Amino acid sequence: MHDAFKTSLENTLKERMTQDQLIFHPVSSEWDNRRNRAVDRALKAAAFRYNASLEEIDYSFERGLDRNRADRLAALKFIRESKDLFITVPTGTGKSHLAAALGYKARQDGYRALYASTAKLMSSLKIAKVKGTILNEFKRIERTGLLILDDFAMQTFDSQSRGMLMDIIEDGHRKWATIITSRIPVKARHDATGEKTVADAILDRLAHHSLRVELYGESIRKRKNKSEISFS
Repeated sequence: MHDAFKTSLENTLKERMTQDQLIFHPVSSEWDNRRNRAVDRALKAAAFRYNASLEEIDYSFERGLDRNRADRLAALKFIRESKDLFITVPTGTGKSHLAAALGYKARQDGYRALYASTAKLMSSLKIAKVKGTILNEFKRIERTGLLILDDFAMQTFDSQSRGMLMDIIEDGHRKWATIITSRIPVKARHDATGEKTVADAILDRLAHHSLRVELYGESIRKRKNKSEISFS
């Protein structure tokens, strides 16, 4: 506030301000600074895999995602309605980038977001269970408005992981939104999830009341490499 007030005194800005405006300027600056610092802290706590933004998405080639659809997702209506979002893609077509970009947008709009590689999350929960701190981990997840499970079902879940995943999905059903990214088609996730009864319960809660984005096409990295070669 001191810096903002000093700046307004040192330039011609003060000459065009009323006394009320002269006071409002440093207060407004402090508010903006605090909000920006809070967003920065929130982004670090979310532990996103990528520094991604929706403005960086490339729409120059066909892959099942156009600007209009991305803008609708960016409105975050699915978070307000506690709906889940499936992003199914081949390797390299931008699933994690899109999920992280939506997570960044959610944090900037004031939602709590938490990113996790699904396999790493299951491993950390197993360690927490051994340490006796698993309830704290579940509470951390429960406080979120958006949970991002990246690379879902890349490995077959064992019985302990299925149980913990079921607890997360059950607790979050209609309470928070979950973005799930996977290279495995929705119809094939039953086998990857494992034991039939638990798999049915998990996928039933995830599949209903959810949105889907199915990307396709060649890897973005391959496209970029081809472009660099063609111009070299």
